[in-house]
Amino acid sequence: MDSYDDMNRALITDDVDSQCVDMLIANGFLVEKDITLAKQSQEQLIKKVQEVDILIVRSATKVTSAVIEGSPRLKLIGRAGTGTDNIDTEAATRHGILVMNTPGGNTLSAAEHTCTLICSLARAIPSACASLKSGAWHRSEFMGEELNGKTLAIVGLGKIGREVAKRMQSFNMKTIGYDPFITAEQCLTFGVEFFELKDLWPLADYITVHVPYMEGTHYLINDEVLSLCKRGVKLINVARGGIIDENALLDALNSGQSSGAALDVFEQEPPANLKLIQHPLVICTPHLGASTREAQKRVAIDLAQQIIDFKQGHSLIGVVNGSAVTSQFAQGNRAILLLCKRLGQIIGASSSLTPSEISLSFNHTVSNHLFEALSIYFSYGYLHEKGNKRVNFVNARHLFEVKMEMVVDKKQELNNVLVVRISGNNEIKELSGIVSGEHLWLNSVNQCRFIAHVPLDDENVHVLVRPIKGSLMDYLRDNTSQINNRISAVFDTIIPTGRNIQDQRWCAILL
Repeated sequence: MDSYDDMNRALITDDVDSQCVDMLIANGFLVEKDITLAKQSQEQLIKKVQEVDILIVRSATKVTSAVIEGSPRLKLIGRAGTGTDNIDTEAATRHGILVMNTPGGNTLSAAEHTCTLICSLARAIPSACASLKSGAWHRSEFMGEELNGKTLAIVGLGKIGREVAKRMQSFNMKTIGYDPFITAEQCLTFGVEFFELKDLWPLADYITVHVPYMEGTHYLINDEVLSLCKRGVKLINVARGGIIDENALLDALNSGQSSGAALDVFEQEPPANLKLIQHPLVICTPHLGASTREAQKRVAIDLAQQIIDFKQGHSLIGVVNGSAVTSQFAQGNRAILLLCKRLGQIIGASSSLTPSEISLSFNHTVSNHLFEALSIYFSYGYLHEKGNKRVNFVNARHLFEVKMEMVVDKKQELNNVLVVRISGNNEIKELSGIVSGEHLWLNSVNQCRFIAHVPLDDENVHVLVRPIKGSLMDYLRDNTSQINNRISAVFDTIIPTGRNIQDQRWCAILL
């Protein structure tokens, strides 16, 4: 795992359960917890983060690009919870810093809070309670409605959305939903009928959102969407502020297009839109979705275990921005990823000019996820061989900006052959490598096949590929005086049919 091997100093700046500290210390980490840093100046936070490898936060600490850029030692930012919008993940990626969350730790708490808010909306419980406590007895003002038979639209059918569906189905609500990563067939397995968004809005009596906040979900529910909904629709948001346009919602509440909203999250926290939170049809809570004792203990334990497992090389869960690092723990992918890295190293060591474009070619289609990981591994191998000391598996594609594409070449006979084709002015135009069981081999250069496969298993062995003319012995005598005492093996290529010994072919030199 390269630059993560010496990761051992951790700083916790939010009120994370003490079991996180205890578990990390028990596994050899040096841990400091200072929750005052979340409210101190950015300069003070940077000064402290400069001393550590791992920063652990909840939602209070704002890990900005300035914090990241000012902390060259930092390797991992752990979020004890799901949302990472308080972390500049793009800046972290550029600087090779892993961002890790705990994707399942607060699922039940967030789902239960959502269901509580739906029930509270249906029966006007908070306002009825406040009225009674004030000394009034206005039963007729708080006429509610049954949830039985009502339609609940769930936007986002991940773990939380599914748990909400399961619970509200027990009230005999009809559950419909949308998720870009879930098929209609999959939805039916947990009792949700799938609809595209444009068809979903007009059917819903209640709408709850369970999606991350990002560019594509900013103001997902806005004036236009609200105008498509049933008159009197009720909205619930226990996900992230900014998914619902607060001004559009306020207008809908005032016009009667919406008859109620339950909000746990806001565009600005603490909320600045007082007209919205003070509206008589709004129930609001101060970002309590994950605020249960059980959830906080669970995310603390989960995050500590994820960090420990990663450091020990067992598994990697919850990484937001490191698909290639995650992929190396999938044993089925590991060999081909390492081969791709080794081919990147060979081109980096053997070519003086940066390629203009690169294609990775198999005789079959590979998944987008695997191709992304392959491109990262190749980039890492190339840049590392060129002496780039900043590169790791998180930032490799940011640093190596060469265009890369996946090509399916049915003329290739074997599944386990990876062909790398390079565009540009370098002499090397094509490399092919083979995975054979657990072993990696260099097979050919520019379609000149090696007499014996060149072993690539040992990452400590450097491989140089050089063009030769004439005999191999003459080449070695005339061209390798500076590295002769470091050469451990030399491999020659077969002279292609129709060529003579004076034609250019290739050799591989192992150092």
